[in-house]
Amino acid sequence: MKKQIQVSEEILKEMHRHALSDFPNECVGFFYGKSEGDIKTVTEYGPLENSKEGDQRRRFEVNPLDYMKAEQYALANQLELLGIYHSHPLHPAIPSEHDLKQAVPFFSYIIASVNETKVEKTTSWQLNEENQFEEELLKSN
Repeated sequence: MKKQIQVSEEILKEMHRHALSDFPNECVGFFYGKSEGDIKTVTEYGPLENSKEGDQRRRFEVNPLDYMKAEQYALANQLELLGIYHSHPLHPAIPSEHDLKQAVPFFSYIIASVNETKVEKTTSWQLNEENQFEEELLKSN
């Protein structure tokens, strides 16, 4: 069975708004919720400031303090920190080699391909046992 991630239309629209507002730079944020078996359900998200110094059109970075705060937020609210969303301005919604180097097990990576006016496609990925990205079924309800 393919892994699945469920995101409400409202949260997905907010992630897309974030991606469009940060264009031509990559946006980044965390998302939270619950996991059960191969299904993750996103119930909250939190946009972050891309902390990458220099050109942010092809890279994002998460400030370590933001990561620590996200873990604390998840614990305090009895949620799981499920992953990171980010945008790929003028590039496909597939993970880059850089994304692979930065990825950690368990996290899902929602990627939105975006141009000046709209989000072209949104996908979600997770590392498999061979440490390679495997696409998850992204369901929006």
